[in-house]
Amino acid sequence: MASSMRSLFSEHSRYVEAFRRFLSNSTEHQCMQEFMDKKLPGIISRIGNAKSEIRILSIGGGAGEIDLQILSKVQSQYPGIHINNEVVEPSAEQIAKYKELVAKTSNLENIKFAWHKETSSEYQNKMMEKKEFQKWDFIHMIQMLYYVKDIPATLKFFHGLLAASAKILIILVSGTSGWDKLWKKYGSRLPRDDFCLYITSSDLMQTLDNLGIKYNCYDLPSTMDISDCFIDGNENGDLLWDFLTETLNFNTTAPPDLKAEILKDLQEPEFSVKEEGKILFNNNLSFIVVEP
Repeated sequence: MASSMRSLFSEHSRYVEAFRRFLSNSTEHQCMQEFMDKKLPGIISRIGNAKSEIRILSIGGGAGEIDLQILSKVQSQYPGIHINNEVVEPSAEQIAKYKELVAKTSNLENIKFAWHKETSSEYQNKMMEKKEFQKWDFIHMIQMLYYVKDIPATLKFFHGLLAASAKILIILVSGTSGWDKLWKKYGSRLPRDDFCLYITSSDLMQTLDNLGIKYNCYDLPSTMDISDCFIDGNENGDLLWDFLTETLNFNTTAPPDLKAEILKDLQEPEFSVKEEGKILFNNNLSFIVVEP
């Protein structure tokens, strides 16, 4: 690995912009929306039975867009029932955006929000020190397990917080995705950062099996348009390269042979499909629903 290559996470503003480009070039949120519309109502159908309050815990809630979709579905299922929604999110910037979104969203009168500026591990340690093991009716972890160092301990802890008929929803990239192939083949040649782990649904299901935790897994198709990655000097393509490889300024710092190898692979069927002149990277998502 060339010494000039650095992790994308070493420059926060560049990471945020690369992530924004990923979202605008992918069907990530549309894929999640489809799951929320078609699958989530059945999953949450019993979480609030005979309860005067529904307790929801969002781990890594980000700026809140997906959280509010989830809350809307819970409200539809349990009209008029009070909802206590607590958010664990380490980024002050994301929490500020979440609060702004709540402020301009209607029909949230029966929902109480609370934010904890901390990582899931910090939250877990704090609860264990206080010996406060509040039960929750629904816990969700959306695209955040990549940033957890001890995944088995995290899963075991939050699984222990489930009330009767409760569920945990975990969303992360599928073991059938291009990410799985990319990380396995090139992970050792890209700059590593303790901040982020390479994990897919295949790894997670193996961990759940080892822990003896019951779950169901739903895979939904998603793509990311990486066509701009094949245009020299394209700003959008450069940012997508950074996101794909988790490398800061990959296009200008990567060894030419590494870049050429990945460039070739990204056009292969196990990574991407070609449709209407576009190259669409396989961004398939897995939605894992954990039972008490």
